[in-house]
Amino acid sequence: MSEAARLKAEGRDLVDFGAGEPDFATPENITAAGIAALAAHNTKYTPTAGTAALRAAIAAAHRRDFGSDYAADDVLVTSGGKHGLFNAISSLVDDGDEVILPAPYWVSFRDQIRYVGATPVLVEAGEAAGFSLSLAAIERALTPRTRAILLNSPNNPSGAVLPPELFRAVLALCREHRLWLLSDECYARLVYDARPYSVGAEPGARERAIICGSLSKTYAMTGWRIGYVLAPPAARAAMLALQSHSTGNATTFAQAGAVEALSGPQDAVVAMLAAYRERRGLIVAGLNALPGVSCQLPAGAFYAWANVSGALTRLGMSTANELAQKLLREAGVVTVPGEVFGGPAHLRFSYAAAPEVIAAGLQRLRTVLH
Repeated sequence: MSEAARLKAEGRDLVDFGAGEPDFATPENITAAGIAALAAHNTKYTPTAGTAALRAAIAAAHRRDFGSDYAADDVLVTSGGKHGLFNAISSLVDDGDEVILPAPYWVSFRDQIRYVGATPVLVEAGEAAGFSLSLAAIERALTPRTRAILLNSPNNPSGAVLPPELFRAVLALCREHRLWLLSDECYARLVYDARPYSVGAEPGARERAIICGSLSKTYAMTGWRIGYVLAPPAARAAMLALQSHSTGNATTFAQAGAVEALSGPQDAVVAMLAAYRERRGLIVAGLNALPGVSCQLPAGAFYAWANVSGALTRLGMSTANELAQKLLREAGVVTVPGEVFGGPAHLRFSYAAAPEVIAAGLQRLRTVLH
């Protein structure tokens, strides 16, 4: 990505399939709420855990969207979803512990686990199973050092949506072995065919599950940096203590915008999801028409996870990173190589881009791969 940034700074015309954020502007009602908070001089500290209004709005939104039964006191507002996950891993996982992590994975999962001195134990979510995984595979990865299991659905980078039955089984496993289930649900509202799901709605989840959520992707609020954690009292207290001595509260006026996002009209979310659905069809069809490339239809998020093993063979290459560099230099197309996600021979394409941009990018890919 650094080379792409350099080429862009030099004035190179690039088609960017690498962006991990919506191309839409934040909805106007949310922006207006943030501006109103600034105009009212709402710029002082809030409680470290977040304003009472936002914590109540998060609990209410989870009840509305997923059928869970959290209260405001179960919520910790964080400076983005990544921050919430960092709080959870830093507070609950120790040096020498192991965390079971399905691959492919979002790169920060692996590095946050390593940061605290723990070991990510990878379990492959295979392409043949639609990038889902089995309980048996997770059970085989258990050792006496296992402290947590981290699941991400919809998944970044594959767009796979894990079935509720798997979450229920993993939750039962965590209760049996006194493990933590870390559930990254930052894309939970962005699903195309299934109903939005949170393991937090399952019986017993409030004892062993840590829900990490975010407003960034659902509401096109990536720069606002508002996320949250839903956690049992003792775990929440540990995360709150860490946050109080590190970042403190999330930005005050951004919290006001977040209240409006969660409590106000949801029309923009519906419209953005419809647009992603159209773009998903366009990019997946285009990728599958390229020689040596195959791509399953993602069930959620806004990423296409393309298998490029055939293209690598045709071009005499050994890694997706080599192909990504070739596409960047020869076609001006930005992709993310699968190696960074623990998924060799794949490229991640974000379709958070206008249809005409996607069409132009696919045409450029044809010039290199045909």
